[in-house]
Amino acid sequence: MNGAIQVLTNFIFAIEVMNMDKETKQRLREIRLAIKKYGFHEVLGQTAKSKIRNRDDDEESSILLDDEIPVKLRLMLQELGTTFIKLGQLLSTRPDIVGEKIADELANLQDDNPAITYEQVKTIVERELEGNIEDLFESFSQQHLATASIGQVHEAKLLTGERVAVKIQKEGITDNIDRDIRIMKYVANRADKLNSNLRKLNLPGIMEEFDRSIHKEIDYNNEFMNMQRIELNFEDNPYIHIPTTYSKYCTSKVLTMEFIDGTKLNDVYESSGDEFDKKFLAKNVLDSYLQQLFIDGFFHGDPHPGNIMILENNVLCYLDLGMMGFFDEEFKRNLSELMLLFADKDVDGLINQLMYMDILDYDIETRTLKRDLNDLFGRYFGVELNRFDGVLEELLNLMQEYGVVLPNEFVTMARGLSMVEAIAHNLDPEINVFASIKPIAKQIARQRVSPKRYLKDKKSNLILYEHMLQALPKLLTRTIHKIDNEELQFKFEVDITDKVSIVALVCALIVGSSVVSFGPRIFDMPVISLIGYLIAIILSLIGIRKFMLK
Repeated sequence: MNGAIQVLTNFIFAIEVMNMDKETKQRLREIRLAIKKYGFHEVLGQTAKSKIRNRDDDEESSILLDDEIPVKLRLMLQELGTTFIKLGQLLSTRPDIVGEKIADELANLQDDNPAITYEQVKTIVERELEGNIEDLFESFSQQHLATASIGQVHEAKLLTGERVAVKIQKEGITDNIDRDIRIMKYVANRADKLNSNLRKLNLPGIMEEFDRSIHKEIDYNNEFMNMQRIELNFEDNPYIHIPTTYSKYCTSKVLTMEFIDGTKLNDVYESSGDEFDKKFLAKNVLDSYLQQLFIDGFFHGDPHPGNIMILENNVLCYLDLGMMGFFDEEFKRNLSELMLLFADKDVDGLINQLMYMDILDYDIETRTLKRDLNDLFGRYFGVELNRFDGVLEELLNLMQEYGVVLPNEFVTMARGLSMVEAIAHNLDPEINVFASIKPIAKQIARQRVSPKRYLKDKKSNLILYEHMLQALPKLLTRTIHKIDNEELQFKFEVDITDKVSIVALVCALIVGSSVVSFGPRIFDMPVISLIGYLIAIILSLIGIRKFMLK
């Protein structure tokens, strides 16, 4: 990542024409001025990672301003507004990309903006909900409860009497974000194409991920669906509450939900007496998050203390469900096995599992990685492992040192789990995190060899095979038609103009397909055999066309 900041700066300053409209050109000028203001145009040939890692190399440390760069970067992103703040917040969850120092500093970005007026709020609400605000609500507070760069929240009361919080998206946000992302994508694509050091970071991929993430956040329908889904996942748990949503009062720019009047976690930490059962709350917050990760595969992406409230009777309430993570069934099983290996401090198993999950390349230097992982376990774990205690962050940093760019969902999970562990530990310092993780992880891992899983897979395969069989006649008809019209060409290493070559190839395919006995089957015939026979038929048709019909 040598010269990363300098290279990106040069690209931005080199942009002259990009089919830009007047507003985009003005925005690009603002970005350039901000870069100059915070001195990033003077960062020449410096190593961003060494700023982050704070290495002891005298030559580098004489050039680099370790303490200033992360702070200046945060201030610059803050000044550039909503899109850059959101990008910084995303990067704060990716220490494997930007490093620990910058990630920690970017976590301090303040997502705030001046509030819009009540008249502006009223205009947006009435346009989105298609009615007069006085007819839609019994009351609607003119004073906002909270404001951020994308939206702000007002308290209101429905005609049916429910007390609600109404989140309103500020005007023009989508256009501003789209313009900034166009510039970011252009810079990322140019950097990826012209600089090999930046290419391994996959900047275009990061920008695509950011584009999807921020557009999900500004579409309140997405948060509405998230709340509906996670509420359904916890419908049988009376100690987990998700705010009720009111679909009649929700659009892509207005979200109306139950007003939550609970106790903040920081106040619970400091409370004394028996008002809160802290041990129960600790287990509840941990178990509920593990359910999201390992059972549901649908989890809160930012479960910091500000997004969790405690209601009466020790009920835990999750808030701000705009950013969620998702695991498919295969990833859940792999993650469960990874956690079990992690708990057992099985370094060889960890490396093999990370390779199996395509997180590590098979050509990685495993000997030094084993040594570093053993050092990591030795530093953090005593005789008994009962909590992560920062080890996940260290693992991410170690992966960064080996040039591994982790899947976003994996990093989101790791940071989310670390946050939840910290909450649980603040509530109950004696809680054993892995005592909760192991049973769930074992249950999911056992599903890999469960007969039910094979039955489920068999059902899915049968549907797939049915579709293949239905499509087969059309496929053969089209193939024969193309052969007849000389539209289909094959390229083989053998000379297919030779009759003997074609006959030998067809015979080999028939014999090979006949002896195959493994894999999924259709009508008691292996699918691989069926494919081999089909290729043999097609080659036979080519041979007939080429040699017999001429």
